[in-house]
Formats: sequence, structure tokens, C-alpha cells
Amino acid sequence: MSPAAGPRPAARPGPDDLRRTFEAVPARASHGDGPFADSWWGRAWVDALEALSMDEGRLARGRTYADGGHVAAITVTPGRVIAYVHGSRPRPYRAELRLRTFSASDWDTLLDAVAARPGHLSALLDKEMPHSLVDTAGETGIRLLPAAGDLDPDCSCPDRGWPCKHVAALCYQTARLLDSDPFVLLLMRGRGERELLDELGRRNAEHSARERSAPPVMPSVSAGEALADRFLPPLPAPLPLPPHPGGPPSYPELPGGRDPLALDHLASDAAARAHTLLTTGEDPLAGLTTWQDAVRIAASRPTAGLTATTRALYRELAFATGRSTTDLARAVAAWRQGGAEGLAVLETAWDPPAGPFDRARPALAAAGFPRFQPRRNHLTNAAGTLQLRFGHDSRWYGYESDPGEDDWWPRSAPDTDPVGALSALRG
Repeated sequence: MSPAAGPRPAARPGPDDLRRTFEAVPARASHGDGPFADSWWGRAWVDALEALSMDEGRLARGRTYADGGHVAAITVTPGRVIAYVHGSRPRPYRAELRLRTFSASDWDTLLDAVAARPGHLSALLDKEMPHSLVDTAGETGIRLLPAAGDLDPDCSCPDRGWPCKHVAALCYQTARLLDSDPFVLLLMRGRGERELLDELGRRNAEHSARERSAPPVMPSVSAGEALADRFLPPLPAPLPLPPHPGGPPSYPELPGGRDPLALDHLASDAAARAHTLLTTGEDPLAGLTTWQDAVRIAASRPTAGLTATTRALYRELAFATGRSTTDLARAVAAWRQGGAEGLAVLETAWDPPAGPFDRARPALAAAGFPRFQPRRNHLTNAAGTLQLRFGHDSRWYGYESDPGEDDWWPRSAPDTDPVGALSALRG
């Protein structure tokens, strides 16, 4: 008989799972053939009971009663297994098997040992009894299977044997209960299924948390070994540097993925930068911020119009830096105008000291240009269409905007002479 074909509970356990009643199991087709229980823990229960009994004759008659279906419905509560067993008389006998329940400290010891072993909780959820849960006596002193002094049989029959054949039949039939549900053994020891699973889950989580928070065990060596002379082989010679940066891999075009042409450009730029670092030992771009480096990469694309590849690259870089593509395009114009300093002139206004900035307006007036209004490091014409910005490098950067719009774009190459910068801007 397989565990799945074993006794079925009359009803699913309710909120109080400390009392479970199982329907009577029909007689077995072949009496006395093979082990009485199918699961290893059911057979372990039978072995433990047979080892405790000193009357093989009564055990044999009890097994025959159980084989023949003489045991009625079985009720299991903490410390008790009760059933009516049909004997030779018309009226059945009330057979009871009392089993010592565990103390609170016993349960703490047992559950801590189980929670510390990965896989035990999942095994119990699958109605499997882990071997170490039954065999913990060697580790913890707690034994699930009955031992001497644990059992107290009782029956309403006049036979005073230990146990009588009716209690023996109940013991054998209990092994078939354990086949289909190992939690019956735990209930006999005092705890119900729901309470046990909740407690094991909590202790398992606490044990995992303690393991994660515990400091790692550092390997140690003896002082003599640590101070001993070591002769390490020389490092191999470095590989020769390639004459050119390597080409990027081929990136597939996947739905929802990054643009492969943009990835190709980014990989090519990274390869060129790495090749320069290996060749010279320096990275001239190491001081750039993420935004500056994104602008630099975008500015390296051809200037004759935005191709599909360039637009894809702009979208990727703008997304990565949290800017819009318009912001990136304006920054690219500033980078092409004056590199990192040109980008700083675009994005940061500052108050220049007295000197070249103050001499710019008289120079522009002497050259016949209309009057320019100063504001911080900016000089703007009255029409609001032309602007010169003074950089920290003492150069003038030309900007242009549509009339009535405060939308300034870098236009001409910078010049140390404001007149030359404005002439280039107007030209």
C-alpha cells in the first residue's frame, strides 16, 4: 500500500489542529506479506514498538487484527491515540495508547536543530519526514520514536498483557497513519502541524539572518608559515600592444533593447581610450564628469547633419545622463566651440574681475558696434540676438538667439579679442 492510499482524515484540521480523527482503513489484500508500513518512518515506528514488547504472540495477533481491518476510526491528540477495535465479542473494545509529550525545552531543542538544517522545512511541507528529525537523539537527546518509559497502553478488554492484542492492532494501524502524514507523530508528542510549520518557518528565517550577519571566518596561518621566505616566479612578460584599438563585437538588434549602432560607437570610443592609456600610461579624459564625457562622445560624431546613427547615439546619451536631446545638442555645439571650457561657458555664469572684461565695451564702441549691455560675464546687444561670453581662459565666445527669445546657441570660434569674436559672429 502506498502512502497516498493510506488513511484519510475525516475532515481537514480546523483552527485547532490538536485533535485529528482518521477514518478506518480497510483490510489489506494480503495479510502478513512484507513490511506493515510503506514509509521508512512508519517502519521505524513499528520497529520501535516491537522492540519494546516482550510478547511476540500478542503482537502477531494484533498485526492480524490490523491487517483484517478490525481497527475503527482513530483519534489522535497530544499524548494519546484512541480507537475502537473489534475483537471476538460483538461490542468493540476501547484501545488507548498514551505517549509522553515533550516539554517546552524539549521542543526548543528539537526545533532549533531542525531549523538549522536546510531542506527540512520543505521536506515536511511535502509530507516527508527527514531522517535527522527522527534521529536527533544523538545530537540533542530528544527522541521522536517511543523509548522505554514513553508508552502507557490501556484497553477495556480483560487482557492485562503489555500490550494486549487490541492495543497492538492500534499501534500497527498508527504506522499506516504515519505513512500518509508524518505530522501525526509530532502531534502525539504534543504539537500540531500548523503550529509547528509556523514556528519552524520563524526559526529558519532567524537562523538564516544570523548566518548572513555573522562575520566571515577568516582563514589563518601559523606565524612560522607567514614569516617564511617565499620565492615567487617572475611575472610573465606583458603581451605586445596592438597597433590599433580592437573593433567592437556585433550587437544584435533586440526589441526594446539599446540601439546596436549607438552601442557600437560607445564600444569603439572605450577601446580607443583604453588603447591610449596602455600606450602612453595616461588617460587625458580621466577628469571628465559623466555629462562632460557624454558631450565629448556626441561631439565626436560627424557635423554634417544628424544621421540615424547619430540621432540614436544622442538618445542613448541623453537618456543615460537625464538630459534632453536638445540639451545635448546645445552642449555639443559648445564643446565643438571650445572643448570643456566652452561647455563651462555655456552652463556657468560668473563674475570676472576688473580688466579685460571692462575694456571690451569701449573696444566694441570704438570699432563701430552698437552698445552692448553687461550682465556678469555676458555682453548682449540691444536687439537681444548677439552675445559675447567671457571665459575663464580669457577668451570671448560668440552666441546667437532669435529675436525675443532667450535661447542662446554657441556660434563662432572663441577669440581673445572681443572685436574679432563679434566680427566672426556677425560674419
